[in-house]
Amino acid sequence: MTTAHTHELTKNQTLVFNALSRADGPLSAYTILDQLRGDGFRAPLQVYRALEKLLDYGMVHRLESINAFVACAHPHSHSHGHTHGMIAFAICEKCGQVSEFSDDVITQRVRQWTTDNAFKPSKTTIEIRGVCASCGTA
Repeated sequence: MTTAHTHELTKNQTLVFNALSRADGPLSAYTILDQLRGDGFRAPLQVYRALEKLLDYGMVHRLESINAFVACAHPHSHSHGHTHGMIAFAICEKCGQVSEFSDDVITQRVRQWTTDNAFKPSKTTIEIRGVCASCGTA
């Protein structure tokens, strides 16, 4: 896995990462574009190129089910040579809050299944959609 330090990021990558880092929830590429127009962003391709590199660096994640992006909750773990295995996300359908987590038991079970079935995964992400504790009690 490629590692990235903040000083290695381009200006556009830094702007996109900062937009995701300060966001209260996941952002679509077009929402990022709208937020960064004042910083010189004019086309979706600029955002997508930055997001592609940030994904490669392990600094952001794409939430497939809602076609949006979030900053990694543990970006520094990649720069120190550690990965957090399979990543899972709990996405609240009411408030949009996203919680990132990793579970060694689930990771091991999925690895065992892929080994047992001679399946070579290229990416594994789990997304759990539902209602968070705050919205469930409201």
